Amino acid sequence: MVTKGERTREKILDEARLIFKCKGFGATTINDLLAASGTTKGNLYFHFTDKEAIGLEVLRREQQSFYRFLDQAFAGQAPAAGLDNFFRKALEKQSQQGFVGGCLFGNTALETSDTAPVFAGLVQEVFIKWIGKLEQKIASAQVDEQIRTDISAGELAEMVVATIEGGIMQSRLQKSAAPLERSLETLRRVLELKITTHIEI
Repeated sequence: MVTKGERTREKILDEARLIFKCKGFGATTINDLLAASGTTKGNLYFHFTDKEAIGLEVLRREQQSFYRFLDQAFAGQAPAAGLDNFFRKALEKQSQQGFVGGCLFGNTALETSDTAPVFAGLVQEVFIKWIGKLEQKIASAQVDEQIRTDISAGELAEMVVATIEGGIMQSRLQKSAAPLERSLETLRRVLELKITTHIEI
């Protein structure tokens, strides 16, 4: 059974995630977190030593959630179809957010890369793993001749991540799906994706 204390801790983290995405870590105050979570300062400091501890736990939770998202998007499909499904799921996820907040990892990378090495290091882990998973799928698609082969899988994976992050940023700015949709469609053309209906067993 979940205890009252555990529910309070989860509430703090859930609300902190939303605030950090929209305001950034630096601009978020303890009072913001208290107001959003409806808890007291004593309760907050019982669960977390400071705002940095909350931020790191939010990032760790988002990290694991994103890894599950990637695995689910790629699962059970031929490599090129898995990539295409990931593109569709990424657009769907941003659309469900109303293009508010963008990507927590991209936001945090921009905000903390030069000032908070612990935060930056955790975000770097996410991007390294993301690129690595994409590289594996792209390499498999190249073997199956479902994607262009004249550029290495690693270079293409880095391009995919950079393009998606840029598309998310523009869609957040414009509060419109159009920029991310265009970015993803451009990726499909540049990658020369050949989608098959084959399902991996």
